[in-house]
Amino acid sequence: MYLKVHRTPQGEVVAVCDADLLNTTLSHGDVQIAVTPAFYGTERATEEEVRAALEQACNVNLMGKKAVGIAVSMGLITEEGCLRVGGVPHAIIIAV
Repeated sequence: MYLKVHRTPQGEVVAVCDADLLNTTLSHGDVQIAVTPAFYGTERATEEEVRAALEQACNVNLMGKKAVGIAVSMGLITEEGCLRVGGVPHAIIIAV
């Protein structure tokens, strides 16, 4: 997986994607999502590193079966609540 933490005045935004999705574009109808290194990073992360980042995040953007699966296993989201873009699970978690 790839992991990038974006720091903002409002808190951290954690972006995680499965390794095989980086540099791809996913489509669903008129919607296209580019899975870019600019947003998801260029550094590979272990499952433990992803879990640690998710525990600290105010907002999260997850793309891919592995990335979403970690958040599901942590109880942050349910798989049924995820969007699918081009058949790929995608989740956004916003802390309120």
